[in-house]
Amino acid sequence: MTDAVSELLGILEVERLEVDLFRGFTPEWEAERPRVFGGQVIAQALASAYRTVKDDRQCHSLHAYFIRPGDPKIPIIYEVDRSRDGGSFTTRRVVAIQHGQQILNMSASFHVHEDGWDHQHDMPTVKQPEELKSRDEFREMFKDKLPEQERKHWERPQPFDMKEIGAMNPFNPKPKSDVNEVWFRLTRKIDAAPAMHHCLVAWASDMNLLGSSLRPHGLHWINPELMTASLDHAIWFHEPIRADEWLLYSMDSPKAGSGRSFNRGSIYTRDGKLVASTAQEGLMRKMKPRKKD
Repeated sequence: MTDAVSELLGILEVERLEVDLFRGFTPEWEAERPRVFGGQVIAQALASAYRTVKDDRQCHSLHAYFIRPGDPKIPIIYEVDRSRDGGSFTTRRVVAIQHGQQILNMSASFHVHEDGWDHQHDMPTVKQPEELKSRDEFREMFKDKLPEQERKHWERPQPFDMKEIGAMNPFNPKPKSDVNEVWFRLTRKIDAAPAMHHCLVAWASDMNLLGSSLRPHGLHWINPELMTASLDHAIWFHEPIRADEWLLYSMDSPKAGSGRSFNRGSIYTRDGKLVASTAQEGLMRKMKPRKKD
C-alpha cells in the first residue's frame, strides 16, 4: 500500500501531455472532499512551471488567484505560458483548467543564485515540536465528536506532521490572539530535488493560514455557520528549504472585514533562518440560515 508521502510525491510529478501542457490528479485522502484543496492546485501549478524552467533557476515568488472551486473527481489541466526567459530571471504564467473553465491562474518568477546583503527578523520564541501534542494525539481527543464523513477524513493518514502551538478546541473554540503558530514537516525523509521541496512547502503553506483570522472570533472551520475559502495566495522563497525537516509557520491576521480576511505567514527553519513568507486573502462568510419548509 502506498504511504501518504509517496502518493503526494506522485501527484506532484505532474504528467506532461504536450510541451507546455500538464495533467494533475487529486490524492486519495482528498478525493472525498467537496472541493480540491487550494494548496494542491498551487503546488501542481508550480510543479508544471518548474518543468519548463532551466535547472539553474529556483522559484523566488509566486502569486495565485483561486477563481472557481476545483472538482476532486476529475484531473486538472495546467497550461504553462513561457512569459519570459531572461539572463537571470524566468517568468511563467500557469492556468489550471477543469470542465473547460479556469479554476486558478498563477504567475511565478525564477532566479539564478546571486550573492548579496543579508538580514532578517528573528524567529519567535516558541515551544519546540517535542513539547507539543502530535497530530494523532490531537485527533484522538476529538474524533468521536465528528460526523462520520468528517471523521473518515480526519483519521486518514496525512503526508505532513503538524504540531500546533496554542491549538483551539474545535468544538468549544474561545476567542484567541490572531497569532497562529505551527510546526510542520513531511512524515518521513525524502530524496528529492529542491524544486520538489518548493512544491511541497507550497502545498503546506495553504494549511492553517486562513485559520489565523478565525481565532479572534472563536471560530473553527467545522462551524456550520461559517464558509471559508482561499481567494488568493502568494509565496516568497528566500532561502533553500526542506519540507522533510521541522519548519515553524508563524502566522497572523492583521485585518478581517467585508466577508474577507487578510492573513500572512513567515516560515523558519528550526535554527531560526527565515526561508519563506506568505500572504493570503480568504473568504470568511456568514452562512445564511436555511428557510424552514
